[in-house]
Amino acid sequence: MPAYYKKQGKKEEGKEVAMDILKKAHEIIYERSEEKERQYGPMSLCNKKASEIATVLCNKKISIRDLYMMQISLKLARESHAHKEDNLLDLVAYIAGYNNYENNTKTEEKDITRSEDE
Repeated sequence: MPAYYKKQGKKEEGKEVAMDILKKAHEIIYERSEEKERQYGPMSLCNKKASEIATVLCNKKISIRDLYMMQISLKLARESHAHKEDNLLDLVAYIAGYNNYENNTKTEEKDITRSEDE
């Protein structure tokens, strides 16, 4: 159980699960544990490449912001069909990645920020 809940004397299982999802998302975004294993590279750089590919395929400009919104939308659509913890984990990770992009925060040297993309 996370230290916060031990200190507060809270033992509600739902809150432990919520904290677990947030902890896993934190590890993906800020410690890159799963991503490094999969060797996908920085999320922002991958999204930049994907936005460039989508721009060609759609014959219209697809921004990195658009890509984050599509990823978030896809996870919400999947979750609306059937609950799967991985949907929520990815959703939180995409939201955190998008927030970093918008706030010009780099979690890795190769990350792309909004100010660099404009």
